[in-house]
Amino acid sequence: MPLDAIPIVVINAAAKQSGDEAGLSGNAPVLLREIAELARRLLASGESSAIDLRALPLTPADLDWLRETLGQGQVAATLEAEGESTLSETVCPGVWWVTHRNETGAVVSEFIEVTYFPELLKAHPDDVQTGLEHLDLLISDLS
Repeated sequence: MPLDAIPIVVINAAAKQSGDEAGLSGNAPVLLREIAELARRLLASGESSAIDLRALPLTPADLDWLRETLGQGQVAATLEAEGESTLSETVCPGVWWVTHRNETGAVVSEFIEVTYFPELLKAHPDDVQTGLEHLDLLISDLS
């Protein structure tokens, strides 16, 4: 076997010595600090924020570490609209993990939202109007 056919894997010696898992870039703990700052901003000003996880230099191991570290909270919602969207509050209330999938189930976007309640879950006024009209029909049928 020629030498150029042998796979070479670079192992970060510092990460190995500190006990970090293989594949972690070191960016996930930095992101965790950013999430904490966004939570402080939410409390101080009511300003919601979102972090596009797909736009950051995160490895699959980073995403796994972040998901495990943030954990699964008590609130989750699934939406079906041109693919499935899941919105799951983490164990840190106000910090939501939001994943959007296409019709084939592939992840097309993934966000951390720091907000009291995700905007995507809020009813649009037009939808509330439609619901009210439906309620009025139900009530008229009672007479």
